Amino acid sequence: MQLGKDVAAIVTGGASGLGAASARALAAKGVKVGVLDLNEAQGAALAGEIGGIFAKCDVTSEASIDGALALVRKAHGQERILVNCAGIAVGKRIARRVKETGAIEAHDVATFAKVIQVNLIGTFTMIAKCAAGMMTLAPLKPDGERGVMISTASVAAEDGQMGQVAYAASKGGVQAMMLPVARDLARDGIRVCAILPGLFHTPMFDGLPEEARNSLAATVPFPSRLGHPSEFGQLAVHIAENIMLNAVSIRLDGAIRLAPK
Repeated sequence: MQLGKDVAAIVTGGASGLGAASARALAAKGVKVGVLDLNEAQGAALAGEIGGIFAKCDVTSEASIDGALALVRKAHGQERILVNCAGIAVGKRIARRVKETGAIEAHDVATFAKVIQVNLIGTFTMIAKCAAGMMTLAPLKPDGERGVMISTASVAAEDGQMGQVAYAASKGGVQAMMLPVARDLARDGIRVCAILPGLFHTPMFDGLPEEARNSLAATVPFPSRLGHPSEFGQLAVHIAENIMLNAVSIRLDGAIRLAPK
């Protein structure tokens, strides 16, 4: 797809981290970007910075998604690009011994369900809603492409660590969706791909001491550092531009393979 002012995009989780980097990268190509996020202050600031539009959105609510899409589409028209970056992470083992009491505690269902709701079902709902919208668009020449959807999985989808059962399950689900969704939408010229980022310097890492960040960075074979969000944004743009990328999940990880813990 040739990116420019005639192309509209939606980025969920766009207020910070990988989402903000993707929004900036697309806007740098002239794309009209709709920033969807729960954080109104950061989302509106980012939208103002890149000349886009912000819509508050909770990806676990179908009504919230519908409202956000309606607002952005009214301003920019139907999107041809979706980048799903909204997500959460928790750390809990499937069962653990409580140090203080010695009791054995099972992973609670509510936490697991919340992670699945945000990371997997939220991604699914955005894909379904945007796919239906993209199907109304005229196909682009010469191949008949109508749109592309990029979702954020994680290297944890393939080598999840201790305490990542909920997170790994949610991201594994995102990765598993790519092929069947691509097959569903192939005749309509809509592509779907996933990016599996490794260790990236997102706001999640800002709370860690510098020593801890350096220790994590040293586990990455090459380059031995945390990834820059802009590098995620670069890949999102490349996927949007390269029509032969479809139904693929791309690890963006500096060759890291997560250790058990």
